Amino acid sequence: MEHMIKHTAKDIFRNYIQEKGLRNTRQREAILDVFFSADKHITVEELFNKMKITVPEIGYATVHRNLSLLCECGLADEIKIGKQKARYEPKFGQEHHDHLICIKCGKFIEVSDSKIEKLQNKLAEANDFIPVKHTLEIFGICRECK
Repeated sequence: MEHMIKHTAKDIFRNYIQEKGLRNTRQREAILDVFFSADKHITVEELFNKMKITVPEIGYATVHRNLSLLCECGLADEIKIGKQKARYEPKFGQEHHDHLICIKCGKFIEVSDSKIEKLQNKLAEANDFIPVKHTLEIFGICRECK
C-alpha cells in the first residue's frame, strides 16, 4: 500500500511540475521519497538535514521550493502556528484529521472524530455554505508538559 501511495504521489507531482514547465530531477524525486517516509509534521530544516545524507549537494532553497510545490499540487499541507517554524505533513493517502497542539513543547497530536466532522457539515449547511476544506487546531498543554 505504501509503495502504491508513493507511486501515485510521484505521478501527481511529475504531472504538476511538467504543467508548470519545470524539469523532473533526481533531487525532486529524492525530496518526495524522503518527505513521504519521514515522520509527519517536518520543518524545512529537518527535511533539508535528512536530504543532506543522501544528496549532499542539495541546497536549502531547493528543498524549500519543492515543499512549496508539494503544497501547491495538494500532496502536502503547511501548518504554521504563531511564530514557530512552519511544519509540513503529507496529505496524499492520509485520512482527514485535526490537531491538538501543545503550546509548551510544540508537539502535534493527530485526532479524528466523526461527530465533529458531521457537526461542521451541519453548520455549513445551516448557513448555505459549501465547505471546500477545513482545519481544526486546538491549542493547549500535552500530558508530558502538564
